[in-house]
Amino acid sequence: MRRGALPLLFIPPLLLLLTAADWRTDAPGVKHRLDATHLALPNETASAADSPAVAARPAGALPRVPAGFTVSVWAQGLQMPRAIRRAPDGSIFVTEAGTGRLLRFTAAGERATFAEGLDLPYGIAFWPPAAPRFVYVAETGRVLRYPWRPGTSAPSGPAEVIVSALPTGGHWTRDLAVAPDGSRIFLAVGSGSNVGDGMGPQPQGGIAAWQAAHGVGAAWGAEAGRAGVFWLRPEGGALHPYAQGLRNCAGLGLQPAHGTLWCVVNERDGMGDDLPPDYATRVREGAFYGWPWFYLGHHPDPRRTGERPDLAGAVTVPDVLFQAHSAPLGITFYDGKSFPAAYRGDAFVALHGSWNRSRRTGYKVVRLPMPGGKSNGAYEDFMTGFVLDDDSVWGRPVGVAVAADGALLVTEDGNGFIWRVAPHSP
Repeated sequence: MRRGALPLLFIPPLLLLLTAADWRTDAPGVKHRLDATHLALPNETASAADSPAVAARPAGALPRVPAGFTVSVWAQGLQMPRAIRRAPDGSIFVTEAGTGRLLRFTAAGERATFAEGLDLPYGIAFWPPAAPRFVYVAETGRVLRYPWRPGTSAPSGPAEVIVSALPTGGHWTRDLAVAPDGSRIFLAVGSGSNVGDGMGPQPQGGIAAWQAAHGVGAAWGAEAGRAGVFWLRPEGGALHPYAQGLRNCAGLGLQPAHGTLWCVVNERDGMGDDLPPDYATRVREGAFYGWPWFYLGHHPDPRRTGERPDLAGAVTVPDVLFQAHSAPLGITFYDGKSFPAAYRGDAFVALHGSWNRSRRTGYKVVRLPMPGGKSNGAYEDFMTGFVLDDDSVWGRPVGVAVAADGALLVTEDGNGFIWRVAPHSP
């Protein structure tokens, strides 16, 4: 084992209230809860640069999942698979950013290239929701839609450009979701920088006029049209602000029971190992989530202190906080029937893993319990075991989806696998 490696010991389920935990304490069933009123101080530790070495999958290695479940390889040999979505016909669509392709898998796992020549494809959506006629895919700089007949593995016509010019550079992921009634398409666009670099002086015409057009807390200058969730009509046209101050909402998901939009957010760097936590949250229309002036409520970023005192009481606190720098990228809600009843309606989030923390964290899939359809702020480890030691990992989870048979599918872009998790057969 490499520097600093420790043997992997069984850790019984517990509630972790400390931010000092790392990959050594991860195990299926371990519970976590962070509190926005008890955070580390800015620069309490030095900022770290600690990108992992991605090793080949050890022979026969499998991720660890809770007792009663099995995990198996569903697909392999992909190049940077990212978002994964189940279509209403039961097929599975996956964006393969490394090749610029959109892939379609049958329920049995048979693979076909649905579209290619795309520029960093990421988000996928189907419209109308119940009986889709189009597959939407978000490139880093555009949104396209392809006419489609469910049950087929190729578009039924040429692509149509729905959004022609998104800001590029910086955070490149662009995720999509469709309102339950099909009236709107949601689009997440991450920031171009860590804390609003290049914004320049206040926008011409003043803050009030800017916010009236772009939303409360909307950034300007080089960050205009970024760090937020936007909506558009299914046929395209102008983007409209939905929520602002989300530094990098890398994954969107709809909570089926309520039709509520959720996103998972990669928070900012440069404030130490444990600050600020990443998060998952309901996305409220018109809400402001802090970036770049505040984080997790009324906590001013010391690099922009005093710049927007008018926003001090306007910051929405997220629902679930993850250990800082865990890098959440995908979220889905369990709507299948094969998992135990306690899982129905819960969320699963893929944590891609830290590159900017001295003690590595993330590299796992976690479960967000939703008793009564609401989160209490806690999360628990569900799929772990991708970290080999302090220096290297063999898997980096990205996307999560529930297959038609109720299994959970997980993409990981370290070695290009899709993993399938299902209960033991009786």
